[in-house]
Amino acid sequence: MASDDDEVLFEFTVVGAAVRVAAIDAATGIEVTVIGPAGAAQADLQRLALGKLRARLARSLAAG
Repeated sequence: MASDDDEVLFEFTVVGAAVRVAAIDAATGIEVTVIGPAGAAQADLQRLALGKLRARLARSLAAG
């Protein structure tokens, strides 16, 4: 699971009035995306994407 020491890559792509944020766990290659308003703070979108990535990694770990 993504801990504070794991490397997570973020990609921000503006799509009209929205921003698509991809968060990728460097160790596993698992990627999640979130979409938010273009006016939102980058740190808020990054935190949202990281939370989604951590939840996805936890599900993967639990599934075995």
